[in-house]
Amino acid sequence: MPPKSFLKLFGGMPEKIRILVAYDSNTGNTEKMAEAVAEGARKAGAQVTLKKVSEVSVKDLLENDGFAFGTPTHCGTMSIRMNELFTKNGMPAWGKMRGKVGVAFSSSGGLGGGNEIACLSLILSMLNYGMLVFGVPDYVAPGVTLHYGAVSVGKPNEEALKACRLLGERLAEYTSIVKNGMLNSKG
Repeated sequence: MPPKSFLKLFGGMPEKIRILVAYDSNTGNTEKMAEAVAEGARKAGAQVTLKKVSEVSVKDLLENDGFAFGTPTHCGTMSIRMNELFTKNGMPAWGKMRGKVGVAFSSSGGLGGGNEIACLSLILSMLNYGMLVFGVPDYVAPGVTLHYGAVSVGKPNEEALKACRLLGERLAEYTSIVKNGMLNSKG
């Protein structure tokens, strides 16, 4: 059941939202993070699809309402396969993703590996496509927050996975508010 504030704001039950969690992973670390993001979004009531970035189609980009993009950190930025989604494979969706909501997550091999910069490179690509992005200022443990997205150094520990689940929950919540608000404004 949606919160009473949602029912009051939109006057009824929310439309079901679809979330795509798309990730690239070399070692399995980003894949584990993607699974936790998907778990959080499902917990918040979203219909979730989990795909490797090489499996993502233009149809996926156009049919989903919210997105979580995850990448291993390569030279302080997103992986080449993730970059190709935005600069090559997904280009037919460019300019057609207005009102879609997105978040980022990243893993790296060590401290100073560029996790936040990799998240920012994903966020910049989402903005270029016309998507809406947001930060999560919540702390999931002492010193562990996800302002720019969830991050992990090496294999994700429980704190990193908790951050991923929270990221998925917030993505589902905000996507529902945006989608239903847009539908309501067309009323």
